[in-house]
Amino acid sequence: MSCCAPAVEPLEAFDGSAARQEIGLASRDLGDGLRQTDLAVPGVHCAACIRAVEAGLMRIDGVEQARVNLSTRRVAVKWRGEAAPDLLAALAALGYPGHLFESEADRADPELARLIRALAVSGFCAMNIMLLSVSVWSGAEAETRSAFHWISAALAAPCLVYSGRIFFASAWSVLRHGRTNMDVPISIGICLAVGLSLYDTIHDGPHAYFDAATSLIFFLLIGRTLDHLMREKARAAVRGLMRLAPRGATVLRQDGSRDYVPVAEIEPGMRLALTAGERIPVDGVVSDGLSELDCAIVTGESLPRRVAPGAEVQAGTLNLSGPLTIVASARADTSFLAEMVRLMEAAEGGRARYRRIADRAAALYSPVVHATAFLTCLGWMALGGDWHQAITVAIAVLIITCPCALGLAVPIVQVVASRRLFENGVMVKDGSAIERMAEIDAVAFDKTGTLTLGRPRLVNGAEIAPEMLAMAAEIARHSGHPLSRAIAAAAPAGGLALSGVVEHPGLGIEARLHGRLYRLGRAEWVLSGGAAAQEQAESGTVLGCDGTIEARFAFEEALRPQAGAAVDALRGKGLDIVLLSGDTRGAVQAMADKLGIGAVEASLLPAQKVERLAALAAQGRKVLMVGDGLNDVPALAAAHVSMAPASAADIGRNAADFVFLRDGLDAVPMAHAVSQDAGRLVRQNFALAIAYNAVALPIAMAGYVTPLLASLAMSLSSILVVANALRLDVKAAPHRTSSRRQQAEGLSPALGTSE
Repeated sequence: MSCCAPAVEPLEAFDGSAARQEIGLASRDLGDGLRQTDLAVPGVHCAACIRAVEAGLMRIDGVEQARVNLSTRRVAVKWRGEAAPDLLAALAALGYPGHLFESEADRADPELARLIRALAVSGFCAMNIMLLSVSVWSGAEAETRSAFHWISAALAAPCLVYSGRIFFASAWSVLRHGRTNMDVPISIGICLAVGLSLYDTIHDGPHAYFDAATSLIFFLLIGRTLDHLMREKARAAVRGLMRLAPRGATVLRQDGSRDYVPVAEIEPGMRLALTAGERIPVDGVVSDGLSELDCAIVTGESLPRRVAPGAEVQAGTLNLSGPLTIVASARADTSFLAEMVRLMEAAEGGRARYRRIADRAAALYSPVVHATAFLTCLGWMALGGDWHQAITVAIAVLIITCPCALGLAVPIVQVVASRRLFENGVMVKDGSAIERMAEIDAVAFDKTGTLTLGRPRLVNGAEIAPEMLAMAAEIARHSGHPLSRAIAAAAPAGGLALSGVVEHPGLGIEARLHGRLYRLGRAEWVLSGGAAAQEQAESGTVLGCDGTIEARFAFEEALRPQAGAAVDALRGKGLDIVLLSGDTRGAVQAMADKLGIGAVEASLLPAQKVERLAALAAQGRKVLMVGDGLNDVPALAAAHVSMAPASAADIGRNAADFVFLRDGLDAVPMAHAVSQDAGRLVRQNFALAIAYNAVALPIAMAGYVTPLLASLAMSLSSILVVANALRLDVKAAPHRTSSRRQQAEGLSPALGTSE
């Protein structure tokens, strides 16, 4: 396929130390020696462009992944090495000049302005040429007809030079690098139509096609402009998130001075002063002050959250009532707000199965349509011997078969679906997750922190010896597990000098003090799996010293809002529900009975959860795993698709395909419903694109379509596909109305955009 550079030799190392240094400074550290650089590539606008850029960048030494986001014209490149590769020179060599990606939150849209100017010029020229053509069609005298043809040629010139350059520049850029894209046949069709018209004008022919050429450019620009506007509309959620990030913050220096610094220069450990009405620039911890925060972006709740010293705060939340001093705990590019923006953009650029099918089909377009147009021209020449008519029909075939509709079939649905999910408090990693969510036939829930809020309360603290409670609390402070936090909150910090503290996911924490081994966690693990452990396997969380139980802990937990309704909704869709938990049989069974879940497995270690999911997969089941915490990470990664609450551990959120921001568990059936709707719309778009080509191509080959009608039909097919995708957004309106009603009734509202 000519639209992709051959994967034979790696691109040469580009000589540009300054550019490499700039790329290195702008890159983001992903850990384990892996870095990511985001570049803007304005020339990318179709599947062939995506394939060329990704394949070309992947041939550079050190580059491990290159992923293009068509909506933002952005390419995310992950690379390793001491020196950054010269990605900008590589893009230029591929025919797609680029630059470092900048936030679009406060930036004008130059592409839209360029399209509108080109559209205005082409519209003016096309309409005036149409007026002149009326006289020709009405039977004007030969001299008048010839004069009007020359005037039409003069009017067509600015349309071709100014408006047509959008297509010509793109086509030439890829052709001179040995590739092709959708703009190549469009440019060939326009040039053939103009060339044929000039020939007829010079030889005083009865007809010229300047009206067809200029109208073609006009209609193509209408379609491209509407596509751009619709993509921007679908990306309003991302732009709204970006606008929540402040430009900078006031830093309190050690000498008491204050400096206002850009948000990108804020480092962990800096003390930041915030006044009422300011948004928090980075994640941090309150060190001084009392206030209330608008945390709707994090929790979806409309009621303000009171914060005091020691409270953790997230970037993007709004300080409402009082001054605060916070200590930054993350940089701007690793804070909560930046993570949500990356998830949204990753969702748009994902490569789902349907997306790969569309890309492969679009990749076959150029050779097939060029061959079809050429054979059509030869066929008409053989049948009638009229080369003029043969070229005219070939032009119509070139134009009408442009697979713009096919190229838009999947990505526009993914963009709209990810926006709808975000507006309802759910973040998604990529489009393939939406596709896999629609395929599930079973749902596996964890208990603590998933079906419950993950904020258990210790209820028997008064019954435990104070020294043992203090010891357990000191050990628990080294873990982020919900039960550990509950124990840690039950006793003040004692300053015990623990050593050898190690957390064993799914089991507990161990530490040493004065040569003795203390363990806090599951009873069978604390007792080292002996006979006594089997007798006390249901004793829950305990504190042990050298294999002897010193204290037992009892907790109570609150169900997540809408947990029962969510389980009922999933069951109503025919999905099987199973509860997989590491908690004791009694606690898990009580929860299952409350929610009506029949399939229950308790006391599972992380590896055992993975085994249960593998067994279900071996039976052909496609399971959604919903869990949080360190012990659920293997299961989240092993499931067909996975989901975690925003309260989950960082590693849990990273392992999950979906992250829901609200407390309510109704996010799970909602995400499934949106994914099913998206899948249906993708299939409908495929059917529309295929039906259009199946009908349009034979008609064009038969000579019943002029180049003008071909351009109109091609543009309308793209608009139809995009409009069909936007039906997913229209379907969200009743849900938003319901969410506002829930908010009025004091229930958990949906998360709205900032716009």
